[in-house]
Amino acid sequence: MGTKTETLASKAAQPAPARRPRQTFYQRHEALILGGSAVVLVVAIWQACWSAGMISPLFLSGPSAIAKQFWETLRHGTLLADIRFSGLNFLIGFAIALVSGVVLGVIIGWYRKVRLLFDPFLNALYATPRIAMVPMIIIWFGVGMWSKVFIVFLSSFFPILINTVGGIRSVDPDLLRAARAFCASDWQIFKTVAIPGSVPFILTGVRQGVALGLIGVVVGEMFGGSQGVGFMVAYGGQTFATDTLFLGVMIIALAGILLTTLAEKLERRFSRWRPER
Repeated sequence: MGTKTETLASKAAQPAPARRPRQTFYQRHEALILGGSAVVLVVAIWQACWSAGMISPLFLSGPSAIAKQFWETLRHGTLLADIRFSGLNFLIGFAIALVSGVVLGVIIGWYRKVRLLFDPFLNALYATPRIAMVPMIIIWFGVGMWSKVFIVFLSSFFPILINTVGGIRSVDPDLLRAARAFCASDWQIFKTVAIPGSVPFILTGVRQGVALGLIGVVVGEMFGGSQGVGFMVAYGGQTFATDTLFLGVMIIALAGILLTTLAEKLERRFSRWRPER
């Protein structure tokens, strides 16, 4: 009885956990407020210098000129057509790279002899600058859509493949031994141990592949194309239409920010599965 009374007394004597102070609106959105303020300030200074004639329109358009060009191309439908064309090239090329990179990465990472067989070719292709292969790809596929798709595929494929191989090879050997001790088949081990353990690594490859795939679609359209956001940038540079050039650059930058942010959120969502080093 005395012990029970002492236990209850000790529990009652323990202080209640302190409540976390409520954050203000500024604290919750500090990064957005500071970042947005910096962007607004830079754009305002840029516009003021351009309006005052301190910046030549031949070399740099002002924000108002870029906004006007945006509205004109949007009104005539050419902007949406270019974005649709580039987006389709990117989605097809990246989807092929994602599926093939993950499948081959699992096989190469799991089977040592397959890895030794493919290593020389993968190292040679990975070390070759993608831009050096663009003329050859255009010769193979022409200047149509599929040359851009293949450039996106080639740009996105290797980060996904290499990270998937790394994820498969980093699976905890104790988990593999435990699965085999219960007579699990290779497919069961893939499904319940190897693939879940590799997800954070695969998502890291996806994030890198997104960024490189966007570069690939722009490069492909700049070198051999007649439409798309990359062609818009190339055309603006060739004709000294800096408003068109900067509009294309801004579209590419916004797409990159959006897609990489989405990939980073997915990566953080599964980062707790990543094994500690």
